[in-house]
Amino acid sequence: MDYNTTREHMIIPEYGRNIQKMIEYTVGIEDREKRNKSAQFVVRVMGQMNPDIKESSDYIQTLWDHMHMIADFKLDVDSPYPKPVKENLMRKPDRIEYSDKKISLRHYGKTIENIIAKSNEFEDGEEKEALILSIANYLKRSYLTWNRESVSDATIAKHLEEMSDGKLIFNQQTPLISVSEVVVKNKPVNKMKKKPQKGFGSNNKKKYTK
Repeated sequence: MDYNTTREHMIIPEYGRNIQKMIEYTVGIEDREKRNKSAQFVVRVMGQMNPDIKESSDYIQTLWDHMHMIADFKLDVDSPYPKPVKENLMRKPDRIEYSDKKISLRHYGKTIENIIAKSNEFEDGEEKEALILSIANYLKRSYLTWNRESVSDATIAKHLEEMSDGKLIFNQQTPLISVSEVVVKNKPVNKMKKKPQKGFGSNNKKKYTK
């Protein structure tokens, strides 16, 4: 059995472990033409799994950048965009001293905190805006998973601003994922238990009385 404790660290958890395995497989393909085709296929799948990035005009380049990051920059393919520089994207962020407000937001998890810290290093532009939208949607899904009450986009924007020391500002003109959509996905499926008919015992044999 594949236990979580024995699995490799996920670079960008939002894409899931299967995408990471697909990228690792692509890196190991020796034939360059086949490797290129595999990389293009993976990018299309990544776009389907993370549709929020499509809000950006250069979302395809963002997907390619993410693929290189997940591949630990070991992927050698004919990308339509320049390969990102590892030192610029993967530099260890400075240690964050948490204020009382940040401590209250720790329920979002350490992984998203690290992603936010790295996102602070991006230069302003469409790519950063797409990343902010993706992070904000993740925060909203996470909030609704652990809290039953509804939450507004303004609250999520405030949380993101606090967690990023005011460096990531979410443009609320673009709506986040709806509350109803998240609730439906998280709602457990109740299976109806079939009740035994009156006059029948547990062995489905009809009981007669004298």
